[in-house]
Amino acid sequence: MPSHTSLQNIRIWDLPTRLFHALLIVCVAGLVITGEIGDDAMRLHFLFGYGVLTLILFRLVWGFVGGHWSRFVNFVPTPTQLRAYVQALRTRSAPPSVGHNPLGALSVLAMLAMLAIQVFSGFISDDEIAATGPWTSLVPNAWIELATEYHSEIGKSILIVLVILHVASVLYYKRFKNDDLLTPMIKGDKQEPASTPASRDTFTSRVFALSILLVCAYAVYQLVNLAA
Repeated sequence: MPSHTSLQNIRIWDLPTRLFHALLIVCVAGLVITGEIGDDAMRLHFLFGYGVLTLILFRLVWGFVGGHWSRFVNFVPTPTQLRAYVQALRTRSAPPSVGHNPLGALSVLAMLAMLAIQVFSGFISDDEIAATGPWTSLVPNAWIELATEYHSEIGKSILIVLVILHVASVLYYKRFKNDDLLTPMIKGDKQEPASTPASRDTFTSRVFALSILLVCAYAVYQLVNLAA
């Protein structure tokens, strides 16, 4: 019997992971828009930044306790796995991945790292017009100048490039590899063999995720008010 007849819907991305992606897109878009507007919109800019940091902290925790395919141990590649995948890409023999493929995993980690750096650089930035970060009183002026330049120019440009590459890779895999990465992230399920491990996505796990998110939000609140 052909293997494709045994395919069935498997829960790959749990709801907390999918909401994380959706909320992160909203917050990053909000950051870009409010940053360009400036002036009074900078109040929202900071709130979006705090939202991004909350989501990053949540994703770090969820990477250890979340659904099967959301856990770092199940998608972050070892150097050997990464080399093998790149070689397979070169020979056009790379098999479709259930969750993130090795390059996609590195893209996720790079995005989270650069977003965290961008947020914390904003904490010690001061544009001397409408926005002063909550930690500017804790660091030397030289740090503030460097952070402000990085946050407004370098970091923003790096993030824009990463977002473009991320979107381009999704389109590439859809168009040339016939691997739809977007639909499973929206619906949660993917057509896979019945033996594929499913991610836990129950009412209890969702409440657990919400509790983690609230704890992360409180941690960000404490960080923001550290100087006070």
